[in-house]
Amino acid sequence: MYKIFVVEDDEVIAGAVKKHLESWDYQVMCASNFKGILHDFAEFEPHLVLLDIKLPVHNGYYWCGEIRKVSKVPVVFLSSASDNMNIVMAMNMGADDFIAKPFDLDVLAAKVQAMLRRSYDFQGQTNIIEHNGVMLDLAEAAVVYNGNKTSLTKNEFKILQVLMENNGKVVNRDYLMEKLWESDSYVDENTLSVNVNRLRKKLESIGLYEFILTKKGIGYKTE
Repeated sequence: MYKIFVVEDDEVIAGAVKKHLESWDYQVMCASNFKGILHDFAEFEPHLVLLDIKLPVHNGYYWCGEIRKVSKVPVVFLSSASDNMNIVMAMNMGADDFIAKPFDLDVLAAKVQAMLRRSYDFQGQTNIIEHNGVMLDLAEAAVVYNGNKTSLTKNEFKILQVLMENNGKVVNRDYLMEKLWESDSYVDENTLSVNVNRLRKKLESIGLYEFILTKKGIGYKTE
């Protein structure tokens, strides 16, 4: 079942869109925390985002730009500000389509269906793991924090993936080495320590300090 994330602060419009798209057998979530759109996006892992321009806290252009830093998921703007300047700006920010308000719900559903068909005939999920504002892009082996992005080596990526998949839990060093060995050459204690230290430096380069904690004699965990 395809998942649609509706970012619209007008509760009447959001509710009508949700109800109608659910009748087309989509799973729909409407945004409620307009300060944490990116967090909810990562948690819900939608296949498509319907995004208004005029929103509380930050406008739709801002959130479209933030989403584009971590995902290529289709973004469709819904807005009454449908003049050429706004349409051009939306497309420049990475939007895939623009639907002017007021719109017919059946037309909206048909456009959503067409966009999903084009987007997912050849690709699948959004592939993002999020924890405390840290976004790990599984498709590009990159990590994003506060708008800053850095690419990871294969080992660095695998370490961070395992740790973030076990958020809040201490991951045993032996388990981490086994996971690295699955996708690389033999990894010993020293190799693991070197890779963790390199990973920490990369995280610090994008402003992320003390994200990976050491549990002496046991392993590591994310904070």
